This record gives sequence, structure tokens and C-alpha cells, in this order.
Amino acid sequence: MLRLTVQDSVLDIDPDNGAAIRRYAKGDREVMRAARDGETDPLETANFPLVPWCNRLRDGAFVFEGHKVKLPPNFGSSPHPLHGHGWKVAWRVVEASSSRATLSYTHASDEWPWSYEATVVYELRPDGLRCYLSVKNLSQAIMPAGLGFHPYFNRTPQTRLKASVDGVWLSDDEVLPRNWHAGPLKKHWTEGDVVSHDVTIDNCYTGFKGKAEIFEGDRLTHILRASPNCHWLHIFAPTHDQSYFCAEPVDHMPDPFNQPNSGLKCLKAGATDMVWMDLTVID
Repeated sequence: MLRLTVQDSVLDIDPDNGAAIRRYAKGDREVMRAARDGETDPLETANFPLVPWCNRLRDGAFVFEGHKVKLPPNFGSSPHPLHGHGWKVAWRVVEASSSRATLSYTHASDEWPWSYEATVVYELRPDGLRCYLSVKNLSQAIMPAGLGFHPYFNRTPQTRLKASVDGVWLSDDEVLPRNWHAGPLKKHWTEGDVVSHDVTIDNCYTGFKGKAEIFEGDRLTHILRASPNCHWLHIFAPTHDQSYFCAEPVDHMPDPFNQPNSGLKCLKAGATDMVWMDLTVID
């Protein structure tokens, strides 16, 4: 485990398990959902990087530049590979100081027929956290790529989320995008709405303006900002465990390889793409 500290803030990073953040605390306050002792699954941590795609890919199959690609499942019994490769592997610590850490992961071509290098940087500050994530295409062929972050936040019945969005992708029974709905649906995130709901929310919202605010009742507790290329915000609020929710800034929609205008980037040989996420803690 790698620990960063700045004044009364502590950030614990797990290089061996997806470069995930295990815990982020400021004083006696848990800023994000903390991983339990001994937990190694990034899905049970505070945050992890998403590379080289975010969310689900239908049946792991797509065609790119005339080449058919078929990826193996990586999430339980689901046939739809989830969140790329980065969360399933160990990352190398490139450099680390008391307040900043850089980690890297190099992927050799396999079923995913491109090689790439992913880099994540965590910068702990007195009032918050800045995260950078980049991917560099190491192949000679053009590589499709997408990036994002998967932060988990604590939730109570009074927790509210405010984020400017213009629509939502409705999902089918496989939690994959079916059709787009303009404007609010069930939740008015633009005005600020309670996160808790009578069914699980697992949807991608479009037109994200790069800023989301979290409130406990009327009290502002967090401000999340993301890079301008993160036009999508995926919100996951399960009913089976109402102690947390996710607000994930990403630069493309789910199943991006099989959707038009999905936001997916096409990187030439040696090209790099990058996203960032900034979390400010309000005392």
C-alpha cells in the first residue's frame, strides 16, 4: 500500500489492485467510501481508473478499422466485459512523494490487439484531490480508447447530487444503452435531487458540464470537477446497499465501440489521451 499525507488528509493507494484508492480521509471524516480491511476488489474501494474503456461492452465484440475484436468476460457471469483492463491488474509505482504519486501500467496486445501504456497521477492537497489519467498508444495501428474515473461516495437518505446534464441513456435488461431520453427522468440532477431511489440507478447521463456537487441535506460537502472532454456522467446508486453511490466522470458512453458519436477517441501511433478529476472537500 502507498500512503500520501497532507496536513490532516490521508490517501491510501493500492498499486497491486487496479491502482485503486482504498481510503481518502480528512481528519476524522471519510471523504469517500473506504475499502474494508483485507479487501482487494477495486469495486469495493473508494476509486479506481477506467482504461481503455468505461462501463460495459456488449458481448465483448466490436469491429474497428475492418478488424473483428472479441474480448473475454471479466466480471462474474456477465458476458459483457466491464471497465477495461486497468482495474484488473497491478500497476507500477513510477514515483511517489508525501503528496503525489504516479503509477503506470503497460498492456501488451492480446485479445485487445493494441499495446498501450496507462498512467495515473494522484495529487493530494489540503482541501482535496486531483487525479490525472492518460493512455498512450504503443502500437503502429490506430487504437480506440476511452478513459474515466470510478469514485464511490458515502450516502445517507439525505444525500443529494446536483449536476448539469441534458439527458440520459435508458438501459436494457443487460444494463446496456437502449435509447436516449432528453431532459430529466425520475431524477432532476440539474436542480439537485436525493440520490436514494426505489430502484437501482445505473445510467449514463449526457451533456455533463464537468461539475457535480454533493450535499448532505442542504449542506454542500463535495465538489467534483472533471476535464472538459468528460461529457458523460455515469451514476450508479444501488438499492441492495444504500450506504454508497458512484458519480463517474467519463469521456464516452457505455458500449462505445458499437454506438455512433459515443465519444470514443481514435489514437494514432504514439498519440496520448488524458482526462482529469478534481475533488474539493468542503469543511
